Amino acid sequence: MHDIRWIREAPEAFDRAMARRGLPPQAGPILALDERRRATQTELQQLQNRRNEASKEIGQAKRQGQDAQTLMDEVARIKERLAALEEEERRLSEGLNNLLSELPNAPAEDVPEGADETANIEIRRVGEPLRRNGAKEHFDLGEALGLMDFATAAKLSGSRFVVLRGALARLERALGQFMLDLHVAEHGYTEIAPPYLVRSDALYGTGQLPKFAEDLFRTTTDHWLIPTAEVPLTNVVAGEILDQEALPLRLTALTPCFRSEAGAAGRDTRGMIRQHQFHKVEMVSVTAPEDSDRELERMVGCAEEVLKRLGLAYRVVALSCGDMGFSARRTYDIEVWLPGQNAYREISSCSTCGDFQARRMNARCRPKGEKATRFVHTLNGSGVAVGRALIAVLETYQQDDGSIVVPEVLRPYMGGTEIITRP
Repeated sequence: MHDIRWIREAPEAFDRAMARRGLPPQAGPILALDERRRATQTELQQLQNRRNEASKEIGQAKRQGQDAQTLMDEVARIKERLAALEEEERRLSEGLNNLLSELPNAPAEDVPEGADETANIEIRRVGEPLRRNGAKEHFDLGEALGLMDFATAAKLSGSRFVVLRGALARLERALGQFMLDLHVAEHGYTEIAPPYLVRSDALYGTGQLPKFAEDLFRTTTDHWLIPTAEVPLTNVVAGEILDQEALPLRLTALTPCFRSEAGAAGRDTRGMIRQHQFHKVEMVSVTAPEDSDRELERMVGCAEEVLKRLGLAYRVVALSCGDMGFSARRTYDIEVWLPGQNAYREISSCSTCGDFQARRMNARCRPKGEKATRFVHTLNGSGVAVGRALIAVLETYQQDDGSIVVPEVLRPYMGGTEIITRP
């Protein structure tokens, strides 16, 4: 959510920020509605003051034995007008809130200009991409092993689901446990086991609602399945006033994620790249405003460490204005190398949202010894997507005979298994 005071004070700057997001000027209609709302609020305040004065005058008149009917008639008229103004103020405030809630976050000044992913800028590469003739994709490897079953999943649930069996099911679980242990033991995150169903307010707070409802799954009880653990983890601080000295707050969780993939028709239809249900380890940080940029760099480093220990090649990319998510003001993607596709594919996305989500959630902090509060900054990042890590491991560690070497760091989680072969 944007600060209406910023829009009032710098409408041109606001419109420039929205233009970088590919939107036409927005400040005009926002300020027109805001002006009507403020005028209504002013009239409300004036009438409330007059009502209070008239009520005192009625009391004085009665004590002095004077006729107070004229004043009483005035108070009655004021009450009727107040009721109408209160409804008008509610309607105008709701309209203004709806306008603001549909607009994305303003990009940081140094975010690359551009309308889509073609304008993204590569920051660094780590590891040597494995290029080999005849490298198979993960679904060919998994199906040949008899441990990755899309046909049964389709029978159970339809397209974009998978059934993993035996060693691959355990490998997926091992990856998630390894990531959690790393972030908790070495990176200072607190593990959370959150609900997978949330209310609309939680999704509004992190920016998925109201604009992106079609990307979500909704239950008949008006709960929503989480598209990412960012939603419950970030909303832990919704409505709270935190001691600034206790920040940063760092939380992590391994959860299933559920997405309709409404805009992905025809994309990655084979395999596990883009599914309705997948597992992901999420990292969320809540910081004081001056610390968020530094925290983002740290968060990216935590995600990178996962891939380094798995021995996977990857690159870090700064997203352009047009490719960033709705709530982000700066985003770095980490793309892992997939030998079967001979390409880098996203495996983690780390963003700072500034105070954009905090305003929607009313999450604030108070410096020690001060009365005034200010909005916190929130950050989120994948640490990392478990299914895509499984894909990368299968394609990177595939052998000519179709077997898969288990990365050394995962072997303790696999009961010492070193090679996955067909049962």
